[in-house]
Amino acid sequence: MLTTLLIAAAALQAQAPAPAPAAPVAAPAKLGLDTPIEQLVANPKTKAVLDAELPTLAAHPSFELFKAMSLRQLAPMSQGALTDEMLGKIEPKLAAAQ
Repeated sequence: MLTTLLIAAAALQAQAPAPAPAAPVAAPAKLGLDTPIEQLVANPKTKAVLDAELPTLAAHPSFELFKAMSLRQLAPMSQGALTDEMLGKIEPKLAAAQ
């Protein structure tokens, strides 16, 4: 009985189509001003940029509320704490940190 089951299982495996090749892995997206802040903080290199340029950002009491937003989205709501000039200074540093 066991031998019959093993033979039947082997026959089913032989008939099964080969699995499709895995899709190529996409290159990771560039991190920048449009990346959610939580992703920037999760990356040690880009977190270092944020810590240098915006040292209180990751420790802000409202971090949980805005972490899914990008820096570009957060700027207009920051009441002037995050200016276009600051974003312009941070953007090339984020690009270089990758």
